[in-house]
Amino acid sequence: MSKKPWMVDDELWARIEPLLPAWPERSPGPRPVDDRLWLQGILFVPYTGITWQQLPLELGFGSGQTRRRRLGRWQKAGAFEALHRILLAELNAAGPIDWTRACVDASHVRAKKGARQPGPRRSTAARPAANTT
Repeated sequence: MSKKPWMVDDELWARIEPLLPAWPERSPGPRPVDDRLWLQGILFVPYTGITWQQLPLELGFGSGQTRRRRLGRWQKAGAFEALHRILLAELNAAGPIDWTRACVDASHVRAKKGARQPGPRRSTAARPAANTT
C-alpha cells in the first residue's frame, strides 16, 4: 500500500486506464496533465478536505479549468460508472455482498423529476403592492 492514500498504484491504474476516453486531438490550452496524476489530484481533495481552489499547483495536479473539463469528459464517457461496476463485481466475487441492504443517494441515482408542484401561496404582505404600470 502506498504511503499516500491518494496515490494510484500500478495495479489499480491498469484497471482504470482502459476506461478513460482518449485526449481530444484539438484541445484548448497547454499540454494536458497526465491522466494518472490528474486522478490522484481528484483523490487528494477529499482526503485532505480542501476545496478545488485550494489545491496547490505545485503538486502538479493541474488547474481548476483543466480539472473541470477533464472531469466532464470522463463522466460523459461513463468512466466512473464503468469503474464502479468493475470494482463491485470484484468485491462480489471476493466474498458475499449482502445485496438486501443498500444505501442510495443522488450521486448514484437521479432524483425523481416531475413531482407535484405546490399550489400558489398566499401573500404575507400587509397589503398588495401598488400597480406600477
